[in-house]
Amino acid sequence: MKKTILTLLATCLTFLTFGQVTENRKMIELGKTYKDFMFRNEPTKEVLKEAKTDVPANLKTATDFIVQTISTNNQLLTKTYLSRPDDKVLRQIYIIRAINLNLREENQIDNNKLIDSLSTKDISTYELVDNYYGMVFTGVGNKNQPFDLSKTDFKMKEYNFKDDTEKGIMFLRCMDYCGKTIWGFMNVVKPPNTSKAFDNIKKFPKFNGQAYYQYTDFYFTDFEMNIVKDKGIQSYKGYYLDKFYETLLSHLICLNKEGGSEKEKNDLLLGSVLKERNLYKYTKYKETLEDIFKEQKRE
Repeated sequence: MKKTILTLLATCLTFLTFGQVTENRKMIELGKTYKDFMFRNEPTKEVLKEAKTDVPANLKTATDFIVQTISTNNQLLTKTYLSRPDDKVLRQIYIIRAINLNLREENQIDNNKLIDSLSTKDISTYELVDNYYGMVFTGVGNKNQPFDLSKTDFKMKEYNFKDDTEKGIMFLRCMDYCGKTIWGFMNVVKPPNTSKAFDNIKKFPKFNGQAYYQYTDFYFTDFEMNIVKDKGIQSYKGYYLDKFYETLLSHLICLNKEGGSEKEKNDLLLGSVLKERNLYKYTKYKETLEDIFKEQKRE
């Protein structure tokens, strides 16, 4: 009897070890594939076929997601991929991205050790959610060209979010991507090309059937995480909400320069977080915003 039990335990242990090795091997493969094709490089049919081959059952969702992020004209903006995955899948995708980053370093650590470390590390759920939606909109930006989300309406109640913080993360990651499409027109060229920027602003998506700027649910508790490499721990809202304020102010400048109506300007000023003084502590544009509303009162 004892021998039978010991044999069964040994068999189970061997099976679990083999399963872990197989899972690790696939995650390392996916990390390398993501590194090679996440930007503009187009994967061949053979690369995509290999990515979908020999996938452990518990890695199928993560694998499917990675395949979408490297594919041109992908389906990342469908409900399937906009919906929040479960925590286990979020962590798998987080690890795959970490492998991709590790492979870009000259002094790499062993990827199996990296997987083991991140599998047990205490990582905030919000950081996992941020990583996921960061990858979603990176995949959209890199693979779906030209930029045009004018027909996209994000239904925030449909994506399995657990709270307003997760909704806010998805929104801010989306708008960070949208803001980057106008940043160069507003900050690089001299004078700013407000015409080109405004063209892109008109292609911004809707949220819950409303203009993007009408989303104002940012009173969730702030949290901290590593956002910019080598910058250490940063305030999430201090980084991403500040970026959003910059996009809103660029929109206002474009309305002023490109003949926007007074109604359009007032809708933006009074229908967005531009007016939310309690959130000004999260942006470097605090004084600019206060000056705008002082001027508006005078008028």
